[in-house]
Amino acid sequence: MATTLLRKTVLTAAGIAATAGGVAGPAIAAHAAPTGTTGAVVTDRKGHGERELDMRYEAQPNFYFCGPAAARNALSVQGKDIDVHTMAKEMGTTEAGTNSINDITPVLNKETGAKDAYRSVEISTPKADDKQTDKLRADVVRTVDAGRAVVANIAGTATDTDGNTHSFEGGHYISVIGYRDDGRTVTIADSADPNMASYRMSIDNLADWIATRGYSTS
Repeated sequence: MATTLLRKTVLTAAGIAATAGGVAGPAIAAHAAPTGTTGAVVTDRKGHGERELDMRYEAQPNFYFCGPAAARNALSVQGKDIDVHTMAKEMGTTEAGTNSINDITPVLNKETGAKDAYRSVEISTPKADDKQTDKLRADVVRTVDAGRAVVANIAGTATDTDGNTHSFEGGHYISVIGYRDDGRTVTIADSADPNMASYRMSIDNLADWIATRGYSTS
């Protein structure tokens, strides 16, 4: 299944503008982030419609490694510690970014050790509808309950539950490592800025953030 980008966007990274287009569009972080590794930033909580997975966070080392970094952070909840440069090579990541969620899903399957552990889901419309949002919520809950994290390709600006805005007009990759309120609120791990390594967002806002792109889920 191909994830198709329905709009062209302009990527801004470290003061350099580049234009993205074509299939799925390169998904690049808007700003370079210093590399940093910390212990688990969240704890596993079960019951009452919520769960969060332990993650060993690492920031992306440059502006175009958001795809490999998101996958690496996602796999860390399974106890795996994979070098981000190795992941970038497997995904075909270049300074233009990682082309599509479909380049990340096979790597997640390989490192998880099951060829069908992950699959790509597309939200092809400019804005997610109720059905797409409900599916995303179910996918997040199922994946996290299985002890895995979701990786999502996002673009544009979204607001978290604290009112902070996160803007990646040219595209970006994030990990979803937990949920609350039966999946209506999710916990996001973001490799772009170690000062805001994780934050929570409504599933509605996340679905619209993913719109025109896709995500990897169990």
